[in-house]
Amino acid sequence: MSNVPKEFKYSEEHEWVKAEEGNVRIGITDFAQSELGDIVFVELPEVGDEIEADEPFGSVESVKTVSELYAPINGKVVEVNEELEDSPEFVNESPYEKAWMVVVEPKDAGEVDKLMSAEEYGNMISGE
Repeated sequence: MSNVPKEFKYSEEHEWVKAEEGNVRIGITDFAQSELGDIVFVELPEVGDEIEADEPFGSVESVKTVSELYAPINGKVVEVNEELEDSPEFVNESPYEKAWMVVVEPKDAGEVDKLMSAEEYGNMISGE
């Protein structure tokens, strides 16, 4: 069973969202990284870029495939995890700690509340 931290919110596209002091930190879930296999490259937006909910904001490349990253909310990128450029394996090793992807200043903090809870996401990935 995949690791699904209860304090995060989740998107149907397998991104996790953690609210922090007015901003949100975004990454991909343990389930997503396990489905993708070994991550070899991560492409992320630049600080200052605007991201739009349900639109691609970057991609992860594994030995199997390239997969788009879909923004779970609307907002402005205020921080990017530069370590993933040199260490994409962090996505497989530590999807919730080392492998966060971007920090975003949300246009509407209420959007986070509309995302799935850990229980709802867990049910989705287990096919319930």
